Amino acid sequence: MNLEPSIDLPATQPRFEIQPIDPPLPKDIAVSIVVATYDRPQDLAACLTGLVQQNSDRPVEIIVVDNHPASGITPAIVQQFPQVKLVQEPRQGSSYARNAGILVSRGAIIAMVDDDVRVPPDWLESLLAPFSRPEVIAVTGHILPIELETRAQKLFEHHYGGLGRGWNRREADRHWFQQTRWFSPPTWELGATANAAFRATLFNHPQVGLLSEFLGAGLPIGGGEDTYFLYRVLRSGGTLVYEPSAWVWHCHRRDMTALCRQVYNYRKGHVGHHLTALLQTGEWRGLMNLLVGINVHDARRIYHRLRGWSAYPIRLVLWEMLGTWVGPWALGRSYLRVKRLGFSRQPPVSKGRSLSARDSIPPSPP
Repeated sequence: MNLEPSIDLPATQPRFEIQPIDPPLPKDIAVSIVVATYDRPQDLAACLTGLVQQNSDRPVEIIVVDNHPASGITPAIVQQFPQVKLVQEPRQGSSYARNAGILVSRGAIIAMVDDDVRVPPDWLESLLAPFSRPEVIAVTGHILPIELETRAQKLFEHHYGGLGRGWNRREADRHWFQQTRWFSPPTWELGATANAAFRATLFNHPQVGLLSEFLGAGLPIGGGEDTYFLYRVLRSGGTLVYEPSAWVWHCHRRDMTALCRQVYNYRKGHVGHHLTALLQTGEWRGLMNLLVGINVHDARRIYHRLRGWSAYPIRLVLWEMLGTWVGPWALGRSYLRVKRLGFSRQPPVSKGRSLSARDSIPPSPP
């Protein structure tokens, strides 16, 4: 059975063209694209179809990380795309999976997308263009909804804020990182690893390294790995560019039960991000976010709903508040799980079979 769905352009595609302002990245710079997946065959097939059809002349490797090898679902999809590499990571967690892909990547730049996004043909080159400037070490792109058909999808996009960050370009650097005296820098306003790229050298940088495996989907904490990673990227002193011309489509949750679970996990991950930053880097400003910022945000949502100024349900606010209270306990559970499963390490070389996170390959070129 062919599990590859039609990839007609969604109705939410932009009705105008927005071009990168930076010159193209030289074509001899190789790129790796890491896609972590957990038993989403139709979404993965659609995602890979767009990735292999990119308008790019540069060396590109596409790496799919199967985060549930025991199911046997993902290899059948990857086999439909001979140019795609398959990596197996049995330890469940989005950070485990992405790190497994990073460790076997050969590109000087490593891009990441979620398995439930679809990419237009010019996505990759638009995402890479800002790297033509040497001070840029990370780029994030816009994330559009692939459809807005159900109440849950509309609530998430219009009242929660969705995953996109708008059509205005912006940059964040050390000055941006230090601009707030009492609150932690809002890295969640800069995009997400569902659509991002990084210089490969970052993953060996002493202040950055791999994604934190205490955080992320698939662990009790439920998320937070991307905002904490962007925090560490900016803390290292480089420049991050939000490039809206590098847009993708994302499949929002269709039903309210899934949306409740999503905002609950997002809030747990938000708490986990701040607590991890505090414990690992001494970032005390996150305490103000947890003690003041989140509570003011929730109170404002409830007030606006009661006054009829917002359609965001109080039910969703309560799920977010529950995520705040559960967050510290969930982070502790995640820590214990990672301590039992172990951290990812630079692997040994493996040829002629699917690679695992414990296999290795020469490091990325400088």
